[in-house]
Amino acid sequence: MTHARPMKTMVWVAVCALVACSSAPKVADWQIQARGALDRSIAAYLEGNDRVEAAELARARQHIASTGRPDLLAAAELSHCAARVASLVFGPCAGFETLRPDALEAQKIYADYLGGHIAPANIALLPPNQQIAARSSATNPDALQSIDDPLSLLVATGVLFQSGKASPAQVARAVDTASSQGWRRPLLAWLGVQERYARQAGQTDMADRILRRKALLGTEQK
Repeated sequence: MTHARPMKTMVWVAVCALVACSSAPKVADWQIQARGALDRSIAAYLEGNDRVEAAELARARQHIASTGRPDLLAAAELSHCAARVASLVFGPCAGFETLRPDALEAQKIYADYLGGHIAPANIALLPPNQQIAARSSATNPDALQSIDDPLSLLVATGVLFQSGKASPAQVARAVDTASSQGWRRPLLAWLGVQERYARQAGQTDMADRILRRKALLGTEQK
């Protein structure tokens, strides 16, 4: 699957950083199991497979909870919520909010960012690709072109869309990105936005083509 390496890098980086990943040969079993389950959960979510998503997320939570570290669990919850924003599913990151009192300050800021709120002074505490997005809305609308990680790009564009700042060109890139990765759920969501933009612009033929493309995908849940 072409999306595996970029997505795994984005999903696990927060947890890896918190547990001081190293080149030492011995890795704790919980870490291996949690990483695999979290990766599979997010992949299943993006592909529209709710059954696998739920099962793997529960497994990841169980393994991470065995450490007694709320900050590690918060990192996993934020990764999952980011995938929802990438798919234009907005709202409180419920799994994280229960952990907020014991989460790291940077995690709280990232959760707020995913909800569409970020103070300029806090941008530097966001993941690097999201710093680009947070700054682009006001200073350089083309800055997202420098984001080459597919999931990071969809998250960044989702945040901009949530704030009413995503341009038609950025939406088109989100469509192309989701399509190239085979991520059905965000592809359906972004195609819906693109279709609406086309109809608002009176581009009926284009809107109808998008509608037929959506029909090929079927429903987003399995």
